[in-house]
Amino acid sequence: MTTITINEVGMRDGLQSLQAIMPTVAKRQWIDAAYAAGVRHMEVASFVPAKLLPQMADAREVVAHALSYPDLLVSVLAPNLRGCRDALESGAHRIIAPISASAAHSLANVRRKPLEMVEELARMCQLRTELGLHNVQLIAGMSVAFGCTRQGDVPLSDLCELTAHVLEAGCDLVSLGDTTGYANPGQVATTLQAIRAIAGDKLRAAHFHDTRGLALANSLVAVQQGITELDSSLAGLGGCPFAPGASGNTVTEDLVFMLQSMGYDTGIDLAALIASRDIVRAALPDETLYGCIARAGLPLNYTPPVRHA
Repeated sequence: MTTITINEVGMRDGLQSLQAIMPTVAKRQWIDAAYAAGVRHMEVASFVPAKLLPQMADAREVVAHALSYPDLLVSVLAPNLRGCRDALESGAHRIIAPISASAAHSLANVRRKPLEMVEELARMCQLRTELGLHNVQLIAGMSVAFGCTRQGDVPLSDLCELTAHVLEAGCDLVSLGDTTGYANPGQVATTLQAIRAIAGDKLRAAHFHDTRGLALANSLVAVQQGITELDSSLAGLGGCPFAPGASGNTVTEDLVFMLQSMGYDTGIDLAALIASRDIVRAALPDETLYGCIARAGLPLNYTPPVRHA
């Protein structure tokens, strides 16, 4: 049975673009509930100045709570060297550096051109080495890899060239992100094939948004192209504050349902995952929660895959 890792990114990407701020205690409860449902990969915070993203002001506390589970892989985002140092000191297992394939988005998001951000990534890798934290993975999160609301088309040749640069800078993994929900299944297949020719087995993750209703279709094509880790957000929360119109992430519950219905193993208890939405609903009562399976309910013929030892 093929295992697909679900990386719950709601605590970071799901919350960063909201006006409301989820209390730290609710974030802890969310982590607890996700873990109880079987989620073992979570992106829980972003190390940025609180004045820019007050939603992430409690990043250290949230990471510390997540690390209380010894078998939980804890990821965070860091857009610069200062954030990377804070992330390394927090004890997080993985750090994602946002590398935009679009110059317009890069300048809006991190105030650097793409190649300047690659240089910052190299400094982040060097800092990790200097601190002797060789077990911490640095991931190049290739933002707006399929199109940009500020620039429009993102040429595949630009993405390929940028991927070669981040590998030279020393990243451990490459993750392709459809930050703006522009991707379509055919484009996903073509892009993954091109990037795999450059990155090899360092390309294993993808991140889709459901802005135009194609997140599940794109996720399935990604799996068929060898991607084994998919980002998603409980109730489809999320978006990029610097990518206008980029609405929510892939809905975790719907993604798990699709994959498990097709015989893939995610290790997640879907009923428990759906029930965990109550924590988000209580903490963010004015936010719209998305998801088809939560609305329709599990079908009577649904049988989750059985793991074999």
